[in-house]
Amino acid sequence: MDKVCIDDKFALFDEQWRPKTVATLNGQEVKLVKVAGVFPWHHHDREDEMFMVWKGRFRVEFRDRIIDMGPGEFVVVPHGVEHRTAADDEAEILIFEPAAVRNTGNVEDAHFTAPDAVTI
Repeated sequence: MDKVCIDDKFALFDEQWRPKTVATLNGQEVKLVKVAGVFPWHHHDREDEMFMVWKGRFRVEFRDRIIDMGPGEFVVVPHGVEHRTAADDEAEILIFEPAAVRNTGNVEDAHFTAPDAVTI
């Protein structure tokens, strides 16, 4: 039951597209991830995801629209909805989702699929 400084946690890693769990609660995980470039199209069969921008600009792309966000803004992607995420420059993102969600959902991608249960 210690406080968490999000900036301090982001300072612990440089790699992109590799979420790090910083807290768990009620079967959910709070993850931090640095992103740049474009992530593959995918969906999650049963899990909703919430993406909140901490620093930079970030977008969630759907087949019919794009949601562009800046610091303090978030979007919830419902389960089953195909999407991809992107950032033109590096951005820092908080993700809220059920524990053990694979970051690439229904897609296996050697470059983007992150190891499970990485905690900082």
